[in-house]
Amino acid sequence: MYPLASSTWNDEEILVSTELLKSGELTMGQNVKEFEEQFANYIGTKYAVMFNSGSSANLAMLAALKYVKDSKLADGDHVIVPAVSWSTTYYPINQLGYVLDFVDIDLNTLNIDPVEVEKRITPKTKAIFTVNLLGNPSNLPALKAIADKHNLILLEDNCESLGASINGRMAGSYGSMSSHSFYFSHHICTMEGGMVNTNSKELMETLVSIRAHGWTRGLELNNSVHPKSNNEWDDLFRFVLPGYNLRPIELSGAIGKVQLRKFPKFLEVRRQNAQHFVNSFEGSENYKIQSENGESSWFGFSIVLQNKLKGKREKLIQYLELNNVSTRPIVAGNFTLNPVMKHLKYNPLPSLKNSNIIHTDGFFIGNHHYDVSNEIKEVQKLLRIFERENLS
Repeated sequence: MYPLASSTWNDEEILVSTELLKSGELTMGQNVKEFEEQFANYIGTKYAVMFNSGSSANLAMLAALKYVKDSKLADGDHVIVPAVSWSTTYYPINQLGYVLDFVDIDLNTLNIDPVEVEKRITPKTKAIFTVNLLGNPSNLPALKAIADKHNLILLEDNCESLGASINGRMAGSYGSMSSHSFYFSHHICTMEGGMVNTNSKELMETLVSIRAHGWTRGLELNNSVHPKSNNEWDDLFRFVLPGYNLRPIELSGAIGKVQLRKFPKFLEVRRQNAQHFVNSFEGSENYKIQSENGESSWFGFSIVLQNKLKGKREKLIQYLELNNVSTRPIVAGNFTLNPVMKHLKYNPLPSLKNSNIIHTDGFFIGNHHYDVSNEIKEVQKLLRIFERENLS
């Protein structure tokens, strides 16, 4: 009745895919380049570099910070992160030799709390990696001001918030770099795919090298990574950085161009759905929903149980699932409660009171690129029935 995600494709994506497969142009090429240019223009940055996933985009961002000329980060430096996000926000930080520094979220926006961020800054702190959660922008102006004040790097994980903005500026354009995801359940889908946006030519060139084996192929003759020899044969296989193979396929670039052209309409409908959702919870005492910060792109609709429903999440989500309403945790809840933490290097944890609340009492339901106002009404009916049966 109410799935978590749905396909945004129609015959246009299928036709583009079929034509490309017939052409034999399968590896990264012109379509990826054109999608990068269009995506950079949409976010409002000078450059965009496409990857095979949003997770790879995060890995490449952290690697680029390490290997760019005049890097400000070194092994053992601290990176501030919110305690609520997806696993691959965190893993690259340790994989590149840095130390995680977890900070609590704001219970209203579900994003990192700037007040708590400033409390955690020490001489070892070199970067803030904020996450724009479930379509909702972080307080990016405040975080940018903090970063500038303390000479820190600001990064954005914008994988869940394509199309969001704050103060008339797109999320994903505030940080030195930002990551995006084009996975099936996200705002646009290229099968698998991700992107890093930046205004720095040096970071862009470092990303291009890291994306494909750490070689110089794909870079201009004179570049910030390593000058080419102007011997085309030699330059094909000159390895200068410890890179990866994170390239997207050409098909994803071709589909991305179609999806990006359609996205303004997708976004308009998502925001209309959100208005129905917000209105349906007006005056509710037992449910707390995410407060919009700036203009959200409403990846999904979060619900945190409170007051009389506190502690009843498991029973409620079982009830919703039985009635064909898909639910998920709010991303990964308080990530520090996962067993994988024993493998990670992190600073002593502060109080994560708000992250714990959503870990035990939070969940979210889906939003879509089509009208779900009737589905939202059905969810409201189910919630009223649940309350009558469990609070009487």
